[in-house]
Amino acid sequence: MTDKPPSGLGPLGRRLLVAFVIVALSSVIVLTLAALIGTARGLTAGEETQRQAAANATANVVAQAYREAGSWDGADLTRAIDVATAAGAGLVVRDETGAVVSSQAGMMQGNGMMGNGTQGSGTQGSGMQGSGSQSATKGGVAAPVMVDGVQVGSVRLGFGSPASSTAQSIAWSWIAAAAVVALLVAFAVAWYVARRISRPLFRLSIVARSFAAGDHAVRASAEDVAAPGELGELARAFDTTAGEVARSEQTRRRMAADIAHELRTPLAALQAGLEELRDGYVEADATRLTALHEQSLRLGRVVNDLAELSAAETAALTLRRTQVNLGELVASAVSGARPALDAAGVQIRVDAEADVMVVGDADRLHQAVGNILANASRYCRPGDEVRASVARGGGEAVVEIADTGPGIRTEDLPLVFDRLWRGSADVDSGGSGIGLAVVRELVTAHGGTVQVHSDGVSGSTFTIRLPIS
Repeated sequence: MTDKPPSGLGPLGRRLLVAFVIVALSSVIVLTLAALIGTARGLTAGEETQRQAAANATANVVAQAYREAGSWDGADLTRAIDVATAAGAGLVVRDETGAVVSSQAGMMQGNGMMGNGTQGSGTQGSGMQGSGSQSATKGGVAAPVMVDGVQVGSVRLGFGSPASSTAQSIAWSWIAAAAVVALLVAFAVAWYVARRISRPLFRLSIVARSFAAGDHAVRASAEDVAAPGELGELARAFDTTAGEVARSEQTRRRMAADIAHELRTPLAALQAGLEELRDGYVEADATRLTALHEQSLRLGRVVNDLAELSAAETAALTLRRTQVNLGELVASAVSGARPALDAAGVQIRVDAEADVMVVGDADRLHQAVGNILANASRYCRPGDEVRASVARGGGEAVVEIADTGPGIRTEDLPLVFDRLWRGSADVDSGGSGIGLAVVRELVTAHGGTVQVHSDGVSGSTFTIRLPIS
């Protein structure tokens, strides 16, 4: 598989493009049909309104001519004919019996109108009677001729081919052109959006495959990390996860090397001492046997520490939870650590609120506090002081163990709770680098957190926070 994004859209991009185009096409079709139907009905309704207005105006002129003549005989319908002609229609005037009084063909075609400007009694027509207008599709529009509130006849305006057909043709051509343009714009936008979505995902998939293949230094590109929205969040989340995995892998490798080193030293000493005894180079006196025994004890401590760490990592499955008075527990842990603190010349004092209750495994919590106190006895100098306090804060139980020792270097603070990590002071103290890792696992198993603060000069402060009961 290529490591470069495809020049086109790729499978995901094509699927997105098709989906976007289908949505756009459906929208354009619906809007086009609605526009065509609405335009046709609007033009037809407008034209019928105009034609009816022209018929009413003509009827008013005819009524005025009738009123002036007193009857149909002698009525001058010239003005009425002019009004009808201006409207582009032919005119037929009928009396109250339906007989044709006057007819003028004008522009009307195919509507049975005879002659041009013919006046007289005419013949009886079968066309319009009454006051209602008739559909233009039947030849025209009618209007009653009213004189002093009495209908004395009617007029009928006959129009040629509907003007709306031409207007509809023009409107439909513009709507069709607009629909085509809208589809082209929708396709272009859909292609752009699909490309903007698919290409970062393709690049990120390449990075993920490289990471899975063992290149733990690879990360998402700066462009993808800076991208807005969910794509940028995905790239940043991948980088965070990759960093954690790489760090865990580095810790694992360092842990394996440290374990090998911790086991190799006592094992080598034991092997050399036993070979000397076997070959008779040295006597099996008390001094020699004591040295070998110390090496075996050292080996046993390393193995026990590793077993303790493994047990702490699975503590969540083995906790025996009860109501625990945290102040009493810390006081008990201080009593247990006091001999080691006194031997190191370190003073200890306890400041605990009463009845700070938590739900947890008393033995495991005692072990966590004891490990921090053991660290203090190992690294503090004669004359330093350790203060252990228990209090409530922010709905949590807070255990704080602060010392005035040499402190922890700022660059080492993020590594304090890592497995088998040992600071520069551990080189001489013989620590295995497991105690604080056990503390973190035990506190986490109780749903709490543990943090350390130090300026690297004037002591360290370990803070354990647990959900209060």
